[in-house]
Amino acid sequence: MTRYIGLDVHQASCTLAVVGTSGKRLGSHVVETNGQALVELVRAIPKPRLLCMEEGTQSAWLYELLLPHVDELVVAGVSESRGAKSDLRDAFALAEALRLGTIKIRVFKAPAQFARLRELSHTYTMISRDVVRTQMRIKALFRARGLSTSTSNVYSKKSRELWLSKLTASSLTAGELLFAEFDALRELKKQAQQQLVSESHQHSITQILETCPGLGEIRVAQMVPVVVAPGRFRTARQFWSYSGLGIVMRSSSDWVLDKKQDRWVRADTLKTRGLNPRHNSTLKGIFKGAATTVITKLTTDPLHEHYERMLKQGTKPNLAKLTIARKIAAMALSMWKAREVYDPARQHKQQLTLASRQQPLQ
Repeated sequence: MTRYIGLDVHQASCTLAVVGTSGKRLGSHVVETNGQALVELVRAIPKPRLLCMEEGTQSAWLYELLLPHVDELVVAGVSESRGAKSDLRDAFALAEALRLGTIKIRVFKAPAQFARLRELSHTYTMISRDVVRTQMRIKALFRARGLSTSTSNVYSKKSRELWLSKLTASSLTAGELLFAEFDALRELKKQAQQQLVSESHQHSITQILETCPGLGEIRVAQMVPVVVAPGRFRTARQFWSYSGLGIVMRSSSDWVLDKKQDRWVRADTLKTRGLNPRHNSTLKGIFKGAATTVITKLTTDPLHEHYERMLKQGTKPNLAKLTIARKIAAMALSMWKAREVYDPARQHKQQLTLASRQQPLQ
């Protein structure tokens, strides 16, 4: 008999519930959030055993820890719970959802591959955000005293004494401390970037992906540990949806009676369009940033020419930029699968061929 296990994880304790093939509740246990204790408890359950837990802070660690001891391990996306709630209810709900196959979102986990690159990418992102946050605090300090900081030279060491001299005696020390924090974080960011790029270049695929327009060393190093395996995306459309670039149409009151009032026909109503809300925000930022780089800097690239052509055809700039981001995502996925570097001549030929077939996003 197959055992379906639901694991509700918290910082101090974990609640484990077991359900049989027929749906009968076979038992439950509360155990400390400890690797050895969890492994011993799972191994005490007869095989075959299938385990389900929700995505969370400890999910990557627990996936790597428990995967060798179960026949299948599913990480489910966090869903909104309604009605009565407790750890035991949540654990049994996970086990029951696994038994019935009603888990809507299965989170992909591959912690063993690109593990160090993934951690370095997260660290670099956090430090980068801290740098920007400190910059905003410095600007806020001057703005609170009626000093405009529209130029970026406020962060320059050459003009720092001039800016500090504009502060009052009460805020001078605060300004010096914020500048010291900014200098330390900027140096730390450089070290994190060097280590990130160095670790990224340990994998041969990253140097291939770096030839894609708009995807430099940093963006590729952040993208690879998120995607991990390009084969899990069968088509570019699936990759677009995962990256937050999938187009979603929304409409309501779709059917009306015709003029004779004897049959229902589809109404000619305006449909609201947007991007899919459930996505990986890291990938969305990477591809939108790559599109911005192509538009503003790579003026000789075929993708930039395609962007200019869409603008001349009347496409709105934001939708044209979205089209470029989708093309970059599709190219990166194709290059990864085929392990081929970017060929501008081939891309230019494809753009000329598709120009007469496809209409851009209007």
